[in-house]
Amino acid sequence: MNPEMIGTTDLVDRYIAIWNETDAGRRRALIDRTWTEAATYVDPMMRGDGRAAIDAMIAAVQERFPGHRFRRTSDIDAHNGRVRFRWELGPEGGPVLVAGTDFGEIAGGLLSGITGFIDQAPALAA
Repeated sequence: MNPEMIGTTDLVDRYIAIWNETDAGRRRALIDRTWTEAATYVDPMMRGDGRAAIDAMIAAVQERFPGHRFRRTSDIDAHNGRVRFRWELGPEGGPVLVAGTDFGEIAGGLLSGITGFIDQAPALAA
């Protein structure tokens, strides 16, 4: 594996680790090492602009899905400062609740943006 891909894999794996880090201080330190200051995250249900908003958004997801963990489920496809990978969310050792594909932009070795797509989600109650 080439050095650039190793760096990209480390970056994406830190990104997944952020979603799983429930200690606010450690999560914020990971965010600072992974995202640019003006980074954006957007998916069909939420948006975060800047590190503080991304942190608050992740904390809200953790509160809604206590005990659930994110896992990367695909290899990482990367080129020209762009990255794509699949993930899933579910309880440790339990069934997958949500799965998706994220597309990211990298600037200066950090994530500058993620656009998330939900590929599988539970039906919403009427």
